Amino acid sequence: MKYILIAEEGERELINKYFPGCDYPVIVTGVGGINIIRSLRDLPRDSEVVNIGYAGSANFEIGSLVEVTEIRLNHPNVTYPEPELKLNSLKDSGVAVSDCANLIKAVGYSNCDFVLQSDYKDCVFDMELAFIVSFGFKSVASLKIVSDNLSLHAYHDLTHGVE
Repeated sequence: MKYILIAEEGERELINKYFPGCDYPVIVTGVGGINIIRSLRDLPRDSEVVNIGYAGSANFEIGSLVEVTEIRLNHPNVTYPEPELKLNSLKDSGVAVSDCANLIKAVGYSNCDFVLQSDYKDCVFDMELAFIVSFGFKSVASLKIVSDNLSLHAYHDLTHGVE
């Protein structure tokens, strides 16, 4: 079975805008790792999932579309071994992106809190994707829309999301 995963109900509009005609069931997970674990723990591992949502970036323009190719946890102060968490392409997931000509392919970093500053460039920051990929689903692909340049205020203005 194929699913679309969004963190907040307000992101549902992104499905219609960027995946027109897609009729996969939608799961609203909630924001952050604990909500991901609670909402996806019983989902069969042979599921194929596509995550769409907002993400921050230190240098991508607000509104940029980013296909995440690999996801890592964001821990800039320490180094320890982690598995490489590669994602499938959106094309291979069967979801057609309406604006694929402007699609940026980049690494993503998941965090347990909102990122307000970082030296990392040419990437996006979210709070769910590494946890989603860690479940070991058959296929995971992700489209992130840059909502802010590491500004909680700009994120709120655009998304009216999490406080």
